Amino acid sequence: MQTVCLRIGGAERSAADGRCFERLNPVTGQLASRAVAAGLAEAHAAVEAAAEAYPAWAELGPSARRAVLLKCADALANKADRFVAAMAAEIGSTEAWARFNVVLASGMLREAAALTTQVAGQVIPSDKPGCLAMSVREPCGVVLGIAPWNAPVILGVRALALPLACGNTVVFKGSELCPFTHSLIVEALEEGGLPDGVLSFVVNAPQDAEAIVGALIDHPAVRRINFTGSTRVGRLIAERAARHLKPVLLELGGKAPLIVLEDADLDEAVKAAAFGAFFNQGQICMSTERIIVVEAVADEFVRRLAAKTMTLTSGDPREAKAPLGAMVDILSVKKVEALIADAVAKGAQLFSADKAHGVLMPAQMLDGVHSSMSIYTEESFGPVASVIRAKDEQDAIRLANHSEYGLSASVFTKDASRGLRVARRIRSGICHVNGPTVHDEAQMPFGGMGASGYGRFGGLAGIAEFTELRWITVETRPGHFPI
Repeated sequence: MQTVCLRIGGAERSAADGRCFERLNPVTGQLASRAVAAGLAEAHAAVEAAAEAYPAWAELGPSARRAVLLKCADALANKADRFVAAMAAEIGSTEAWARFNVVLASGMLREAAALTTQVAGQVIPSDKPGCLAMSVREPCGVVLGIAPWNAPVILGVRALALPLACGNTVVFKGSELCPFTHSLIVEALEEGGLPDGVLSFVVNAPQDAEAIVGALIDHPAVRRINFTGSTRVGRLIAERAARHLKPVLLELGGKAPLIVLEDADLDEAVKAAAFGAFFNQGQICMSTERIIVVEAVADEFVRRLAAKTMTLTSGDPREAKAPLGAMVDILSVKKVEALIADAVAKGAQLFSADKAHGVLMPAQMLDGVHSSMSIYTEESFGPVASVIRAKDEQDAIRLANHSEYGLSASVFTKDASRGLRVARRIRSGICHVNGPTVHDEAQMPFGGMGASGYGRFGGLAGIAEFTELRWITVETRPGHFPI
């Protein structure tokens, strides 16, 4: 297999010390990819190349940047088959999940292209006669984008698309769990015509993550950081960036609640709960982790969801014979198994399609989950759904808000106005009425609150994250001063 190289200033780059690291297929244990392990010298070189390329890219007109990004979107879409193979080999993804990644990611590039002409300011009335006052949005410089493995094409592209559209250059820090998948994004954008140096790509060996990310954050040319990943790592990144007063956009963990009220369409609620809990083996930040069901309909809902859960088996994604693929590694499986065992020992009832076989873990559902169980508060990031029974609507809202996380949520009721009223009372960055917790669109303001992070990707809200807002005035009359 060809070694995945770093890309700095439009050219391939190896590590000065010659080091590489390997990623094994989680299902077969065979070599999935081999990648160059960036050192501090390569991290600094990536930032410096981006800083050198910044002035020309920032000065390029919005229509020219739009044209490049549209070509990049087409180039990315044309690599769908390669992304399918890469994601199956590196992280055990199903073909359906991989192709969804490519479709949404190419859409993100097209949406970013459309936003190049929306990086706008305004004229603000001034109290000073003859003073023309303006607010102006300008690119901020070099942006560091750090993406995870679980939705590698979507989250990799999201880390760089809008920053590029705003006129910034980007250093893209790929995941050590899917270096080849992330390198394909860079390959596609270079094929789309992105100028040399505008996008640099680095990836590091797992044991070097703290040193490399720290060096990238510390470099004075880096002016913004965006990170998608765990809450634990997000806190460390925010603390490191705060030493330099650098703004950070964090999209972190989740414990998404899906509320089922007594007047809900149970068939629709079951479909949404199963999709939200088990798609991509539950390895999505928006995954439905808590299903909060009003007691009046809980028994029937559990019966229907249990029946659905039993059909969701797991298999080798290369064979495409099962609806679920593989977990990313055996440690993740063991974590989910421990959470389930703790819940069952404390009184929960388990409904399971089957036990895990290595990293192949079928769907699991727990009924009767309560606050003494670890799974009540801990993010599982696996194919397990917890049913929590509520007394009534008020109690369901209380349970939904009983979490440090606040990314996505959902409410099911046949009364749309009631659903909206409940949605307004849930503390989350995203809430859907009669829809699943897993829902993403390129133009939407995506992000959370609390332990789920802060800041928003997407649309006009995203422009605010990746630009500097400046106040500029022009005096058109002679000045009059008191001294």
